[in-house]
This record gives sequence, structure tokens and C-alpha cells, in this order.
Amino acid sequence: MSFIIETERLGLRQFTLDDAPAVLAFSSNEQVTEYTGDAGMIASIDDAEHVIRTIWLKEYRQHGYARYALVHKADNKVIGFAGWKFIDEDNMPDLGYRMLPQYWGQGLGFEIALACMHYGKETLEFNHVFADALPDNLGSCRIIEKLGFRYQKQYHFSEDGFDLLINRYVADLRQWQPPQS
Repeated sequence: MSFIIETERLGLRQFTLDDAPAVLAFSSNEQVTEYTGDAGMIASIDDAEHVIRTIWLKEYRQHGYARYALVHKADNKVIGFAGWKFIDEDNMPDLGYRMLPQYWGQGLGFEIALACMHYGKETLEFNHVFADALPDNLGSCRIIEKLGFRYQKQYHFSEDGFDLLINRYVADLRQWQPPQS
């Protein structure tokens, strides 16, 4: 299998419509969506296909990147997503990632987010990027900070019945250095 981004344990590739069952699995998991602000938005295979078709596949064509299917190489299973999403309102890309809970606590989130940072800097040649996380999502906040993002602000996001308090972190990839282990 050919990956766009690859680490020792994980690979990222473009989503296809065949990934709809996996997208439904991670997007309808309450533990996964607890901190995402989109709980309940993907509740069927049709919903998953709609997201793949109208968001990810469209963004690959429009921007040349988007969220990618996160494949656990040991079992060749799509376990979530990771990658960049261009946010028009902010005029810069957002780093995002999520995965099924059985893969948490193994350092996979940091591993793939770090690989995305390298890809964003070296391949996509991004200047400024950001990552958002709910304050209660301590694991993601730690990953984002460990990657070298700097806390910028806290803001309220309200849309589609969601009202969330979000931490915004930013990074200048022109000056970014990988964290020391």
C-alpha cells in the first residue's frame, strides 16, 4: 500500500468511498466524538459517504490535501483520520487527528501528528498553522503543546446546535523544529 505520510506504525492515504464503514465506526464512537464538536453528525453509511465525497475528496482536489485515512499498519485497518484542513475563515491550515479508543495511550496520536507537521513544513511548505482542542481534552492539548504549538487564545464556537469553548494553538512552520525526545 502506498501512503502519503508514513511512520513506523501508521500510514496516511486518501479516503475512498470504500472507507465509509470505518468512517462511520470512528465518527459514531461516543468516546471519539466527545471532544470533537461533531457528535451525532455521522450516524449512517450514507452520512459517512457524504463526508468522504463532499468534504475530503473535494478538498484533495481543491487544496491538494485534507484529512487522510489513518491506517494502523499492523492490522491494515483504518482507525481514524489525520492531516490538514484549510480553514477559509482563518486563512490557514488546521491540524486534526482522531482515532478509535482501542488505539489510545500508545503514542500514536503524537506519532502521526508529528509526521503531519513534517509533511506540512517540508512538502506543503506551510508558513503558519493552527490546531484547536477543547480545554478538557487534555491528551490533545499535551500533544499540540509538545509539537511546539503556542497557546494563542480561547474562544467560543457555536454552530449546528454546538456551543464549545476551544483552545487555539498556533505554530510558525518556517521556524518550527521537531521536539526533542
